[in-house]
Amino acid sequence: MKLGINLGYWGLGMDTDNLTVAKEADKLGYAVCWAAEAYGSDTVTVLSYVAAQTERIDVGSAIMQIPARQPTMTAMTAATLDSLSGGRFRLGLGVSGPQVSEGWYGVKFDKPLARTREYVDIVRKAMSRERVSYEGEHWTLPLPEGPGKSLKLTVHPQREHIPLYIAAIGPKNLEQTGEIADGALLIFPAAEHIEDTAIRHLRAGREKAGKTMEGFDVCPTVPIAVGDDKDVSSLADLLRPYTALYVGGMGSRKQNFYNQLACRMGYEKEAAEVQEKYLSGDKEGAAAAIPQQLIDSTTLLGSVDRIADRMRAYAEAGVTTLTLSPAGFSLDERLASLRAGTDALERAGLA
Repeated sequence: MKLGINLGYWGLGMDTDNLTVAKEADKLGYAVCWAAEAYGSDTVTVLSYVAAQTERIDVGSAIMQIPARQPTMTAMTAATLDSLSGGRFRLGLGVSGPQVSEGWYGVKFDKPLARTREYVDIVRKAMSRERVSYEGEHWTLPLPEGPGKSLKLTVHPQREHIPLYIAAIGPKNLEQTGEIADGALLIFPAAEHIEDTAIRHLRAGREKAGKTMEGFDVCPTVPIAVGDDKDVSSLADLLRPYTALYVGGMGSRKQNFYNQLACRMGYEKEAAEVQEKYLSGDKEGAAAAIPQQLIDSTTLLGSVDRIADRMRAYAEAGVTTLTLSPAGFSLDERLASLRAGTDALERAGLA
């Protein structure tokens, strides 16, 4: 199992620190550095900045939002980043959610599975430098009865095949991801539940495509907070606002994919309470209502030895790249978490 680092969103007051974290991860041998986008910083600019100041670590979009870009533009960007980084780019895609898709981009959040499949088809065709001609429900290239012509990408990516990931949560999305992607970007993964909530669906998609899980990258993001094992509950408290944001507030009352995931993990009653409090404006109450076991099972908390045990459980469950999101607001805390991650991986016998 390899390690990754997730910088999250740029522009939250830790930008200089983020670059230092990325450079330290590069020195420590982390496999990939991911950056996110929502409706603030974009991932492409951040990854270009990081790639220019690192040497070995891959840079990956987690995610490029599908409603934000035409698929051929995404292929152009992926090819350019792969070339400029010397073959270190990983393309992560996702449909985002209805509030961002419709509220920020003005793109209807309908038929996300079909839209993703068509998008990936066009991106792969363009990145392979085929002439792009496509007739689908959501995209038609070139437009009929007009001056448009079938074109092919004029630049060459560094590699013939740029790894393509999809951020997936629900069973149907996970199955399609297994079928059409090279890896899956997961969130809130509990080693004890990941087979049932994710991997079995990914495997079904691989089988549908006539493939196995061999070479497919199962890549969840987990927060990490290092400390004494006696203080695990205090460390969990650091992550309560983060968990409450996703389970309670990331989406509407009717459509919150993270809340639904918590329900599938057995926290249906608690997830409903967290969402009710968060959407009514009681964010502190929502955070307090998060069960500690939910936090502990989906994060890495405690000593290096305890974290090593959790890493071993993730590897045994089928995780191939474990992406860390260091807790703490100081640079020293974040760098210490990075180093603890590599130490734990070695103690777990996974390095």
